[in-house]
Amino acid sequence: MSSLKLPARLRMDGARATWAQMSPALRAEAAQVLAAAGREVRLSAAELTDFDSSALSLLLSAARQCSEQGATLKLADAPEKLRELARVYGVAELLWPATAAA
Repeated sequence: MSSLKLPARLRMDGARATWAQMSPALRAEAAQVLAAAGREVRLSAAELTDFDSSALSLLLSAARQCSEQGATLKLADAPEKLRELARVYGVAELLWPATAAA
């Protein structure tokens, strides 16, 4: 099980630093998942409570990075407000493909 987690706070002023820390860990996790014949890299959003639209940008970058490596990002435990923000911006189907129609 992956130990990748989003921080509790993810706003514009800290998004670049968060991505700089998260990107190498995400790349390593994807490589490990693929080496074990897996396809999904799990990222927990359970601790995320304070965020803005930059969180969506970071998540889309994470999904793209996983895809480039041949894996799929699975965002787990996302707060409802994050899901709603993704719907408003029209990117929910990119972050939660199976539940976008629900």
